[in-house]
Amino acid sequence: MTFSEKLADLRRKAGMSQEQLADRLGVTRQSVSKWESGTAMPELVKLISLSELFGVSMDYLVKDWMDSPEEPGSGGEDLSAQQAVRLEKKVDELTNYVKGRVYRYDSKTRIFGLPLVSIRFGFVRNGKLSMDNVARGIIAIGNAAIGVVAIGIVGVGLFTFGVVGLGLLSLGIVAAGLGAFGVMALGYLALGVSAVGVYAGGVAAIAAKIAAAVSAVAPTAIGEHASGSHVLLWGDGLTAPEVRAFLLEHHPNLWQPLLDLFASLGAHIK
Repeated sequence: MTFSEKLADLRRKAGMSQEQLADRLGVTRQSVSKWESGTAMPELVKLISLSELFGVSMDYLVKDWMDSPEEPGSGGEDLSAQQAVRLEKKVDELTNYVKGRVYRYDSKTRIFGLPLVSIRFGFVRNGKLSMDNVARGIIAIGNAAIGVVAIGIVGVGLFTFGVVGLGLLSLGIVAAGLGAFGVMALGYLALGVSAVGVYAGGVAAIAAKIAAAVSAVAPTAIGEHASGSHVLLWGDGLTAPEVRAFLLEHHPNLWQPLLDLFASLGAHIK
């Protein structure tokens, strides 16, 4: 029998409802329901409380191969230190199995109290991710990562690379930051299939100042379809010098790297 089956059986034999058991343990009924369905595992202190409440050994609760409860006083409660360590390890393993396995690594080298490299990567069951499973370091890699350089499904940091990225420089399917590059990009400089920013470029772009895209909306807009106060349409094609001259006409003080970038974007819209 599994832990969840044993718990449900012991509760019924004691004539207790899930609500009554929850009240005795100081938890919610939903927690008891999750324990009995096998989607969650009690903490060690709750396992001890269950053992005492139902008069069975901890071994019986957590070891699937034990089908008969061990009565108190038969020696099951007088665990040696080594047995206690093994039991705690077993509980941790069961908890990790229910919650999902996550590989954890933090380098010994630390900078400003943070690990130089932090890794938290693996499968998290039921889509629940605790802060313990978030990589946090100078270089952070994981399902969720926070760091100076963050690489993950969700990344937050100065430089981020992931499915969803938020940072000073962010690359991802969904990216937000001072410089954002992705399928969907939001930033001061945003480049993507769909881009929104002060300066934006891509397939569809909306910008506060300059946009260069197939479909562009901005005060200064360059594109096949463009809307704004100053518009340069693609027509039969544009060259980089033509786009550069147009931009300098309306933005004579435009920063040179931005001028070069948008001159190139405007000449390669298609």
